[in-house]
Amino acid sequence: MPELRRDDSQNEAVNAAVGKSRKLAARLPRLILEARRVAATVIHGLHGRRRAGSGENFWQYRHFTNGEPSSNVDWRRSARDDQLYVREREWESSHTVWLWIDRSASMDFNSHLTEWSKLDRSLVVAFALAEVLVQGGERVGIPGLMRPTANRNIIETLARVILHDASEQPSLPPNFAPAPFSEVVLLSDLWSPIPELQGILAQLAANGARGHVVQIVDPAEETFPYSGRVEFVESESRGTITAGRAEKWRADYQAIVANHRAALRAATDNAGWSFTVHRTDRGPTELLFAIHGRMGAGVHEVFNTASKPA
Repeated sequence: MPELRRDDSQNEAVNAAVGKSRKLAARLPRLILEARRVAATVIHGLHGRRRAGSGENFWQYRHFTNGEPSSNVDWRRSARDDQLYVREREWESSHTVWLWIDRSASMDFNSHLTEWSKLDRSLVVAFALAEVLVQGGERVGIPGLMRPTANRNIIETLARVILHDASEQPSLPPNFAPAPFSEVVLLSDLWSPIPELQGILAQLAANGARGHVVQIVDPAEETFPYSGRVEFVESESRGTITAGRAEKWRADYQAIVANHRAALRAATDNAGWSFTVHRTDRGPTELLFAIHGRMGAGVHEVFNTASKPA
């Protein structure tokens, strides 16, 4: 009899996974179209915003700075003026960016305050970012699922790999060792215990990889717009709790969220990674500009898109 119960449990899990995959497959065309629209907007906005570095293509002249080697001076250009000039080349060094999207049960939530679930918004942002990066000559991979690639059909490649992944979906990324100077982007609601997140960040940053952590939240998770008698269901453990007058919980709830977020910022600061909050009732374009603007810059700052219009 216990063996039968175990089989029933396995069948339930398989059926749930198949049902979830079918729902995602039905949504993917819309998500891909939205990702392409967002990527096109960002690529247009980034036009001409190149940076200096090692490469073959000329970018611009700049004034010579005292203390530089004299071999940097472009004497032909300098002969036309009273100033010394240095010839800069466009940065052409590609690197690897790892994208991890939290696909655990809590990410399927969306309230009446937005049309986007946290998972759908995360996928749109990940797809669009991958498109922008690949068009810029970078390689994109998913830890534990897809090796880094510069495939020009990167959105379809990511969508296909994610759709056919039937493994259990944890709330935090798997242990892996990104190479030094690679970058990691984590998209999650980040409601996991802080010590677990601290351990993951420390492990990922150990080899010198840079990272960007994005907390994707539903507006209801920020504002707690509930009143009266409400039953709350925990999406992953399926536990429930009932509030007789939910509005009386609001202040305490918001204080807990603020404390949790402060701990998230401290954890990312300790790892030298950036931290961003994004609400699903805001557009994704600003978030994508913010993430892309930090990549490769070596500057880690907090940027909160929850309080700014898209």
